[in-house]
Amino acid sequence: MAALLGLVAAAGNLIGGYFVVRKDWPRQFLQYFLALGAGYMLAVAFVEIIPEAVHLGGEQALLFVLIGYFLVHLFEHTLAPHFHFGEETHVEEMSHHRARTSVLLGLTIHTFFDGVAIAAGFLVSTWLGAVMFFAVFLHKLPEGFTVASVVLASGQGKRNAILAAGLLGAATLLGVLLTSALQGQLKYALPLSGGVTVYVAATDLLPEVNREPNWRMALLVFVGVASLLIMQRLFHV
Repeated sequence: MAALLGLVAAAGNLIGGYFVVRKDWPRQFLQYFLALGAGYMLAVAFVEIIPEAVHLGGEQALLFVLIGYFLVHLFEHTLAPHFHFGEETHVEEMSHHRARTSVLLGLTIHTFFDGVAIAAGFLVSTWLGAVMFFAVFLHKLPEGFTVASVVLASGQGKRNAILAAGLLGAATLLGVLLTSALQGQLKYALPLSGGVTVYVAATDLLPEVNREPNWRMALLVFVGVASLLIMQRLFHV
């Protein structure tokens, strides 16, 4: 199940890249995904992942949550200083090969941990795996959109933009397969994925949401939180 949903999540990267290449769809659609995903992911991290990680590994798990948080910060904003979610319009910055490569590397590491999160969730329970998959999938379109946009802004063609989005999908699958193979390391993988989830939601997605002076965006963040709580009541035993 984890491998199958990892494949679906990887397809989300390709779809996001395809939207950029087509250039004939409403950009507000991406913003709605960012807002909904930010709220839902924060709820999943604090209500599901981190408590389960502490249950499995004790208070030491919180250290690995912190490590997961700052690992993403290291790769996204130290190796990829121009990184942000959304459409890349700074052509002059992306014209340098190093800038384009650093963003691609940062996002590849990020999507690898997407796969880790999905697989770690399913190793605990079907419920946790399902809610983590949905959390990952909500920001898969923005990931593919972002990397394809960066490639196009750097002067590369549409084919390379789609290939870059495909690379992110492949990294997700690698994270799923590697975590599934190393099941004995679950007590480390789960809190790491929790830290990554908090970072993506609070540091990557919410700032992009806050750029939009639109009350619907703020409302969708709360809808994301509420959706997990409702799902818990309806489906979680």
